[in-house]
Amino acid sequence: MRFMMLVKATPESETGRLPTTEELTTMGKYNEELVKAGILLAGEGLHPSTRGARVTFSAKGATVTDGPFTETKELVSGFWIIEVKSREEAIAWARRIPFKDGQVEVRQVASAEDFAPSDPTGELRAKEEELRAQVEAKARA
Repeated sequence: MRFMMLVKATPESETGRLPTTEELTTMGKYNEELVKAGILLAGEGLHPSTRGARVTFSAKGATVTDGPFTETKELVSGFWIIEVKSREEAIAWARRIPFKDGQVEVRQVASAEDFAPSDPTGELRAKEEELRAQVEAKARA
């Protein structure tokens, strides 16, 4: 099971302040634990919303709004994607994140099997698997 641990933005993270050497060292140790456990698939921090854009879709088409965005508590400032055996294990790893303040949302990543009822022939899942294989091959190159 794959889970995404979404780091919620804070007013401080939205300023674009870079982490201190101590914070980077502490987070590096946590990331190293994830790697040693063999569960880390990806993990990154994000630039503040001042450098982002939001695309909103409606019947009239897509509208682009440049950041910054005001609702800090609804923004994401970073993430990890981990592969573990259960939701409980994902939460246990999230509890170990070395934050003094903040919030992390733990969400299971949907897999192709989750969409099986919408794809009774399996044709769409096969195409998705083909695309994933192409992405993985590119990542290895």
